[in-house]
Amino acid sequence: MTSRAIIDTYSFEDQTVFVRVDFNVPLDEKFRITDDTRMRAALPTLNRILKDNGRVIIASHMGRPKAVEEKYSLEHIRPHLEELLGRDVKFAASAVGDATKQMAHSLKKGEVLLLENLRFFEEEEGKPRNLSTEVTEEEKKQAKAILKERQLLFAKQLADLADCYVNDAFGTAHRAHASTAVMAQYFDAQHKMFGLLMEKEVQAVDRILNQIERPFTAIMGGSKVSSKIEIIENLLGKVDYLVLTGGMTYTFSKAFGGKIGNSICEDDKLDLALEIVEEAKQKGVTLVLSEDAKIADAFDNNANVGYADNNNIPDGWQGMDIGPKTTERIKEVIAQSKTILWNGPTGVFEFDNFSGGSKAVAEAIAQATQAGAYSLVGGGDSVACVNKFGLANRMSYVSTGGGALLEAIEGKTLPGVAAIES
Repeated sequence: MTSRAIIDTYSFEDQTVFVRVDFNVPLDEKFRITDDTRMRAALPTLNRILKDNGRVIIASHMGRPKAVEEKYSLEHIRPHLEELLGRDVKFAASAVGDATKQMAHSLKKGEVLLLENLRFFEEEEGKPRNLSTEVTEEEKKQAKAILKERQLLFAKQLADLADCYVNDAFGTAHRAHASTAVMAQYFDAQHKMFGLLMEKEVQAVDRILNQIERPFTAIMGGSKVSSKIEIIENLLGKVDYLVLTGGMTYTFSKAFGGKIGNSICEDDKLDLALEIVEEAKQKGVTLVLSEDAKIADAFDNNANVGYADNNNIPDGWQGMDIGPKTTERIKEVIAQSKTILWNGPTGVFEFDNFSGGSKAVAEAIAQATQAGAYSLVGGGDSVACVNKFGLANRMSYVSTGGGALLEAIEGKTLPGVAAIES
């Protein structure tokens, strides 16, 4: 690994710093921020630079615009950003261009410039927009090649705004976009680095995959086994216990010949489920599958409820959460674990009547963490879980990554990480 710059020891005095953040925050119909978690997560990095009187250029995407769209303008978040930073924030109406370059180069020490939504330019993502459905494959190929060249120019224009580059947007680290990966090539190793949030995320992934204290338990939830197959296959070579829960377990129950009523199931993945069971045996991994379920006669918080074994759910009923036997089994596994990865709830935790299993798992992980285990919670629903139950601060680390974290766990190289480390 190259001796890249480290934000904790870097001096930003008299430096203009391009900081890629993830300010893709939700807005209501009046453009008011409904959840500023992502903005607050970037504050340690921004304040670290400002402490050195660095000049800060903040860049982010918002939404998935197909062109310049008012509802996705980052100007909507500028007033709140000023409150969070406790200082004025200038705004550039375009991410690149002569006017933006002039604003960037005119910044004084301690000043902040917010760029307009990077995705207003198709060069950011590097994917052609609005191609006619009538174009040939050759024409598509040519369009992509041309856009690739334009993406390099766009990345160079962004890089020319600053003296150094800080990537603090782990949530987009799995994308090879201009601002998350491509522009890093225009800075040498001593002038590009991870932000404090990104550094923590990278360290958390490394700890969970390469610095394992055993027993190592991974708890994977979710509705579909197909969406988690790459993660499962990578983890089978690393974990001691693999706990599969959530809707995906009914596919396993049916594969074993069980009756699952109206429970969610991927009928075309029954063979895959059996292959996972066999692979776990071959690799000496203890596979823990749900034994019983809390069931309902409708997908509704106020539905009639009952309990049944996973392989004997009555017709007209569906599994909505794990049952008491499964809950106790998972708690036993967690209690003896030293490294714990949790991705995905045990059931429909959004409904209070079916959140008991997820809450019990979260509490068990919190207790194990307090007893000395290392716990990493990641993936949107898992994060929402621990936040709902007020347990986030009792986990070793709660990732902001979502898709980036999942791809890292799958063993994939993240472009945003590689661009800094290479």
